[in-house]
Amino acid sequence: MTETVKGPASYFPSIEKKYGRPIAEWKDLIRASPLAKHMELVAWLKAEHGLGHGHANALVAHTLAEDSGK
Repeated sequence: MTETVKGPASYFPSIEKKYGRPIAEWKDLIRASPLAKHMELVAWLKAEHGLGHGHANALVAHTLAEDSGK
C-alpha cells in the first residue's frame, strides 16, 4: 500500500507540473536567497517567480523545516 503524502510535500507534484521546475531547483533558489524569514521568502517567490501563495508557502515551509532538521 502506498503511503499518502501529507503536509507541504503534498503540493510538490502540482508545483512541478504548473511551474515546470523540479522541487530540488526551487529549494536551491530558496537556500540561495539572501532572505531568511518565512514570509519574506514566500513574498519573494510570489513576486519574482509568479508562484501562488499556497505553493510558495509549501516550498518555504518544507525547505526551512528540512534545513532546521525537523
